[in-house]
Amino acid sequence: MAQTISRKDSEFNEQQEVITSTTQKNVGVWAIDSTWFTGQVLVAKSAWVAAWTVYQDPAQRTPTITFSKNKARKTYEKLLRVLVQVLESNPRVTDDNRRAMGIVIRDTTRTPVKPPKSYPEFSVDSSIIRCLLILFWDLGSKSKAKPHGVHGAEIRWAILDHPPVSVEELIHSNFDTRSPFELMFDESDRGKTVYFCLRWENTRGEKGPWSEIVMAIIP
Repeated sequence: MAQTISRKDSEFNEQQEVITSTTQKNVGVWAIDSTWFTGQVLVAKSAWVAAWTVYQDPAQRTPTITFSKNKARKTYEKLLRVLVQVLESNPRVTDDNRRAMGIVIRDTTRTPVKPPKSYPEFSVDSSIIRCLLILFWDLGSKSKAKPHGVHGAEIRWAILDHPPVSVEELIHSNFDTRSPFELMFDESDRGKTVYFCLRWENTRGEKGPWSEIVMAIIP
């Protein structure tokens, strides 16, 4: 709906006229609440048209006239957006009707969410004492955005004296939906080695492959 209503006053004026005049002709057919439409929408429309008409004359375009125009639009636009919502969801209104009124037709087909095929790349920032920041993004991506359908990343980690031979040795698990992930340690942990491994998880809880295991020293 936000795409239907233009920010420009001139385009807004054209849109509102098409939407309201078409609706007015079909109030009964589309079972629109005539009391609300006539008593609120059309009343607000009249106030907008009057203010907009005066505003068109540069000689009368004072700050007061501009304020009145903006106020009339704000009141009217709220009601017009409600009307557009009604028309979007009304089964009696066809997609051809909506197109004729310039109403953006929403895509109601949900794109299937597939299990993640890639894994997160990540770096570890150790610039803060007793803290490691894990910054993660999708493998090979220049963007920091998560892949489509991904909810977040599972982070497995452990403080170990030797490199792990499997992910199972990383006994701690955390989940984060937004990079970076912050991991705090005690003073006694400073200088110890932490090993990390990450994988994506989609909105259905399905998990992707693990990344490589990376180490970092607790600062």
